[in-house]
Parts: sequence; structure tokens; C-alpha cells
Amino acid sequence: MHRNCPRALIAVAVLGTWGALPAQAQEAQGNWLVRARAVRIDTANKSDPIPALAIPSDAITVSNKTIPEVDISYFFTPNIAAELVLTVPQKHTVTVQQSALGGPVDIGTFKQLPPTLMLQYHFMPDAKIRPYAGAGVNYTRISSVNLFVPTVGRLDLDQNSWGLAVGGGVDIELAKNWFLNFDVKKVQIRTDVTQFGQKLSTVKVDPWLFGAGIGYRF
Repeated sequence: MHRNCPRALIAVAVLGTWGALPAQAQEAQGNWLVRARAVRIDTANKSDPIPALAIPSDAITVSNKTIPEVDISYFFTPNIAAELVLTVPQKHTVTVQQSALGGPVDIGTFKQLPPTLMLQYHFMPDAKIRPYAGAGVNYTRISSVNLFVPTVGRLDLDQNSWGLAVGGGVDIELAKNWFLNFDVKKVQIRTDVTQFGQKLSTVKVDPWLFGAGIGYRF
């Protein structure tokens, strides 16, 4: 009976080590994940008509563009993380279709800064391919508005936009702590078009954001 004791102790030690491996692997990964992405902004461009100015529905459009983006995620548990999406102010061109002008005309530019905070669920946090989905809130600060419509005059935009954000993506493990990331989001960004303090229209930019990049977890 005593001869079996060392074998039993070895078996217990091995099983204990195996049981601790997932927790150790998770701890070794760390709670922070930082990604750098290139993101394509694909705007929805829905707007109210302005009959007095001969501007029909959906005639005010905001240019699409590709931007750099950095996001920082913190994992509260292996499955649940908060993601903060950041970039620098981005410049867009605004085009309007006015019947009197006979076609679309560039009327100027503005800048927008759209930080977004998401709460995400990561479905397979220890796998090589790790899909996730989440929802949160977007705040967009609009600045440097320079809009002018011929025969109408200067226009302004509301500076603040709050809206929902939903999305998902996947992290693909490339090497220890390094990941390839693909991500898609739908974000509510809306602003009022005004002149002399009077609202003329509401523009729903509401872009799709298609991103690809590299992440590092520590």
C-alpha cells in the first residue's frame, strides 16, 4: 500500500497542473489588448428635405474615406471586455443635390472626432480564432465647419452627436500575444444643419465601419 503512495501523489500533481493550465494561459495573455486598424467609413447619407431651398430628401451627403484607428480593450473576464475606439479628427467633404444647381455640388468641409465605447462578449477566448460581438455608445464632436451653398449662404452643423454603436469581429492568433483582427461596426452619427440658428435639416451619417489591423495582448 505504501508503494502506491508516490504514484498517487504524482498523479494528483499532474492532474493539478493540467487543471491550472487554462488559468495560467489566460493570465499569461494579460487583460489588455491594443489594436491598430485601417477603417473604411461608408456613410448612409440620409437627410430631410429642405423645400424652401429646393433640396430633396437624402440630397446632403458626407464623403466616404479610410482612416487610421487605435482601440484599447480591457478584459474583465476571459469573455467580457470593454473596448475604447480612438482616432484623430477626420475631415469630410459635404455634397448637396439642389434642383436649382442642376447637379451635385461640393459645398465645403467639416471635421469629426468619433470616440466609441463598446462592451463586448468574446465567444472563444482561448481559441486560435476568437469571434466577438458587442454594443455601446458613440460620441462625435463636429468642428471646423466650412459650408456654403450658392444662392443660399453659409450653413452650420450641430457640434455634438450621441448615438448607439453595435458590431463584431474576430481576432486570429498569429503568434504569442499577436493577433490579426477584422472588425465591423454600425454607428449612429447625426447632426442638424442650421442657418442663423434655425434648423433646416437633419443629416443621418450613420456609417458602417469596416476595419482590419493588428493587435497585441499583454
